[in-house]
Amino acid sequence: MSDDRPDWARRMVAERVARSWSQADAVRALMPRLDDDAPAEHDMLRQWKRWESGENYPRKYASAIAATFGTTTFAFFPMAGKRDGRAEIQAVSGMDTVDIVSRLRASDVDTATLDALRITTDRLCTEYAYMPAEQLLIEGKAWLGRVANLQHQRLTLSQHREVIALAGQLALLVGCVEYDSGLSTSAESTRRAALGLGDEAGHLGIQGWAHEMRAWFALTAGDYRGVIAAADAGLAVAPTESVAVQLYAQKAKAWARIGDRQQTEVALDKGRQLLESLPYPSNIEHHFVVDPAKFDFYRMDAYRRVGEDQMAAQIAGEVIRVHTDFDGTEKAPMRISEARVTLGVAAARDGDLDTALSYGEQALGSNRRSVPSLAMVASDLGSVLHQRYGQIGEAQEFLAHLRELRGRPA
Repeated sequence: MSDDRPDWARRMVAERVARSWSQADAVRALMPRLDDDAPAEHDMLRQWKRWESGENYPRKYASAIAATFGTTTFAFFPMAGKRDGRAEIQAVSGMDTVDIVSRLRASDVDTATLDALRITTDRLCTEYAYMPAEQLLIEGKAWLGRVANLQHQRLTLSQHREVIALAGQLALLVGCVEYDSGLSTSAESTRRAALGLGDEAGHLGIQGWAHEMRAWFALTAGDYRGVIAAADAGLAVAPTESVAVQLYAQKAKAWARIGDRQQTEVALDKGRQLLESLPYPSNIEHHFVVDPAKFDFYRMDAYRRVGEDQMAAQIAGEVIRVHTDFDGTEKAPMRISEARVTLGVAAARDGDLDTALSYGEQALGSNRRSVPSLAMVASDLGSVLHQRYGQIGEAQEFLAHLRELRGRPA
């Protein structure tokens, strides 16, 4: 029998079941988040049943429901929002790549050219999620070089500041792809360049993302105190920018790996509250924009690490669903890979080795991946397999595959 309820209604049930709550338990958890003029608890219980059935949409109570389950309104009740970057360049400026490059060689740069260049930068940052790393690195470096050369042309003060900011964004992108590709030394140099460009342009977001990259590098290297220090440095620079949400997420991941459940929850809640206060982004696929759906991705990692397997697995299912098109196309393969690892960890801890290995191999076999991040997350599955199934041949094969991914001898 098909289930034609809205996704949010099915999720309300899944989130509640993951916590072993009855509907009455869920309403009791919801009530403290409502205004003083909210209906009585028994009336809210009737409402809750209608919401779970998909009969009524909880428009007035959406943010309170999301907060009850520890996430954000737009993550729980998502909005559609996609745009075609290449088509937008043509629509806004009437130029393609050849036209832009030709204009960049001119002695003067007009507003239309800068607009086209900005949209090109946005397009590249949007394609981070799925473009092959080698191709994106080539394109990113090429455009970074073109933008850098603009500094030698006649520019107004505002144009100069925008060019520096565009160079900073491209440097952030190139640094991320370099790190994904295992070029850690180059990535750190590029990150430092991005930080300097952000400082020169007075762009707090770029500076914050440069610190976030440092936190990411430290996380995948196992330097958890370094993660917290880098995140705090970024928060000091850009406390109200969207990057601050991801900085709190990196702190949560670090605290979860240190083993401090309380600090993990504190960091997640600070990130959630900030994200709720920010406007919905115009391009949720841009790599340097924290889209609301990504908050569940952060929670998934933290809950997996602290052993909340049922909640982590439930969120992982949501991550895969949200980032998979109706035809099966994966819109965010790297997030989906980490979600599959989470499902594998939950299955392994539950005694289901075959399912755990299936999820693990699917994750490691992804064509678009950040090797350091995937290796770090997959090591959680590797640890469970080693401890519980270390003598079984299939588990040993996966562990060998994981060592190969991490570049370690078998």
